[in-house]
Amino acid sequence: MKIKDVVRGKSSQSVVTISPDATVRELVALLGEHNIGAVVVSGDGSSVEGIVSERDVVRRLQQGAEVLGAAVSSIMTATVHTCGPDDDLDALMGQMTERRIRHVPVVVDGALTGVVSIGDVVKSRITQLTFERDQLDSYVHQT
Repeated sequence: MKIKDVVRGKSSQSVVTISPDATVRELVALLGEHNIGAVVVSGDGSSVEGIVSERDVVRRLQQGAEVLGAAVSSIMTATVHTCGPDDDLDALMGQMTERRIRHVPVVVDGALTGVVSIGDVVKSRITQLTFERDQLDSYVHQT
């Protein structure tokens, strides 16, 4: 299975981005508005300058609430692991587990085209396993 199969199966293929100059307070509002756990940081909505998650916000909040007024660029992860639509899903699952990351931007020719979350990967895998189980059950009980 390929990454593009997972993206195609998502209820929405839209990608939410935020400017690196936006405040963490704006980031929190955006995460809540879209009910998502991470946002790609992009000045132009197409390039990937970083990624920032709920976890990044929570870890910085322990240092004080003034972080809410800081720029997103001050808390984002600047080195972002990305994937392409033709990459293998099993390989991505391994990388997400090994690197302990939950969101991976999908990039084509340097342009952001989607985001795959660990939830998307798990849902896709469960769907695949259910299909295989049903096929095996049908084969075994065929008369």
